Amino acid sequence: MARPKQPKDDKIESLRKCGALNPHPQKVTEKMFSDSTLEFFDARDLVQVKYEMLRAVDKEGRSVKQASEDFGFSRPAFYQAQSQFKQEGVAGLVKKRPGPKSAHKLTADVLAFIEEKIEEGKPLRARKLVPLIKEKFGKDVHPRSIERAVLRRKKKRK
Repeated sequence: MARPKQPKDDKIESLRKCGALNPHPQKVTEKMFSDSTLEFFDARDLVQVKYEMLRAVDKEGRSVKQASEDFGFSRPAFYQAQSQFKQEGVAGLVKKRPGPKSAHKLTADVLAFIEEKIEEGKPLRARKLVPLIKEKFGKDVHPRSIERAVLRRKKKRK
């Protein structure tokens, strides 16, 4: 039996900011998380739930299927958590932002090329730069990415 929903509190906000808020705490059916006398275990803490799921398989010998069900995950999610834990430890259990982490297409040489093409005092024509970048570097870049990169460089200079 899952815990009843609790009012919004500081812990929920902290977990959300860190990327550790479990979006589906009601799916956690593991006894230790539903026992109100065990305040330490919190189904809202995604990192704790994943860690305990991994521990249940590794130390208690529970099957992956049973542990994933009890902790509210799929078997593929279990294996993904296990892999991340082996690579990065507990920090690997925190949700990461999906997608590229930086402007990976706009490398230093591409940015230098953009700077060359920009005329001082004239508006940026990012749409006109896209085919030039494609031709010279073989990279498909969105005009908005170019605009953001140019703005970031201007801010750094100031």
